[in-house]
Amino acid sequence: MKKQAQKIVVVMGPTASGKSGMAILIAKKYNGEIISADSRQVYMGLDIGSGKVSRQQTKYNMQNTKNIEYISEGIVHHLIDVANPMDDFNISHFKTSASIAIEKIIAKGKLPIICGGTSFWIDSITKNTFIPEVAPDHALRATLENNSIEELFSMLQELDQERAQNIDQKNKVRLIRAIEICKALGKVPKNNENSYQSKANSKYNFLQIGILIDRTQLNEKIKTRLEERFADEMIQEVEGLLKNNISPAWLERIGLEYRWINRYLQGNVQLDEMQKLLYFDIIHYAKRQMTWLKRNTDIIWIKDYGEAEKEMEKFLK
Repeated sequence: MKKQAQKIVVVMGPTASGKSGMAILIAKKYNGEIISADSRQVYMGLDIGSGKVSRQQTKYNMQNTKNIEYISEGIVHHLIDVANPMDDFNISHFKTSASIAIEKIIAKGKLPIICGGTSFWIDSITKNTFIPEVAPDHALRATLENNSIEELFSMLQELDQERAQNIDQKNKVRLIRAIEICKALGKVPKNNENSYQSKANSKYNFLQIGILIDRTQLNEKIKTRLEERFADEMIQEVEGLLKNNISPAWLERIGLEYRWINRYLQGNVQLDEMQKLLYFDIIHYAKRQMTWLKRNTDIIWIKDYGEAEKEMEKFLK
């Protein structure tokens, strides 16, 4: 008798759509643990700007944070606070760590729930994306940092036209990584779709939930959340990172809140202008996220937790 594929839930959506809250509700009802798929939440100290869920302080140990579970509202969260700022933590690290977390959760008899806005990382699990083993070329990266996003995209087009067609053109980190791989291998290797069908689907059965939200409503949520983060001393968080010798160049690469607040603290932009430009940058980021997500025909789009619950009941039968 063929063994039934292990079930995994994925919660996706644009920034500020309510992914984290949705995932926690699902985890509470269906005995789950959450795996964060967020390229900034992996870093310790990037708390307010990256939108981490609040941590239960009773489980927190400043001397050994990496070995202490990250628990919020009674739910264990994996892959939050697992790297130091300026460490290299890329999609390859995520895929390895997430795969280990999935097996740990399954071993406990619990439901793995992947939640996040870094869709490229999520695809590495759901589509079993092939991750080329190319070591970081720090000298090349330092050189490429001086190029604009437009220059980097043109460079990638010349190196690998096919990869350039499906990359996030506004993501400097991914553009540099793709160029780095091209320089090492000649091009970015394709996914092995046949291997994906026979390997990934036989091991896991995914329910991919996408949170659908009206753009006007989303923009208002982005605005409100941004105001709350500034009130929660997000600027002071970035000041603290700089005082702890986190380089302005790294904050620029991390993007969004950290990029714009760093520019303000470096005196390159006034406070009001920084807040306005950051708001529009986040809106455009949310649009790019939705463009990427809409390519995924496996996503079931829902508007609220009630609709998510109906899909969960069908999925777990």
